[in-house]
Amino acid sequence: MPDRRPAGEATRRAVLGEAHVNKSQGNATDFDQGFVDLITESAWGTVWASDAIPKRERSMITLALLAGLGNFEEFELHLRATVNTGASKEDIREVLHHVAIYAGVPRANHAFKLARQIYAELEGNNV
Repeated sequence: MPDRRPAGEATRRAVLGEAHVNKSQGNATDFDQGFVDLITESAWGTVWASDAIPKRERSMITLALLAGLGNFEEFELHLRATVNTGASKEDIREVLHHVAIYAGVPRANHAFKLARQIYAELEGNNV
């Protein structure tokens, strides 16, 4: 079985950014290090490292799933990562329209609220 950790580590850093990954690794404990390794190897080293779907589209799929499931803390993290994946503000608007239809208006409404706040912060103005 191939060691997917190096690819996972590189992909995670490319998508989420050095600062986030360094902070996350610094917060890992003996209790949850195995979980961190699992996510790095499986999510980042297998799924995200695959070239079958470009990072832009993978990012959009991830945001739709996170918003639709109500995982808004992770949604915020992955929305910030779009600066690294190439998904535009217009792409995300369309993703959230899709979320409204297939997962519900309240989930999409909250995701729009978070997106406005994050884009305002990233752009240094009101969106």
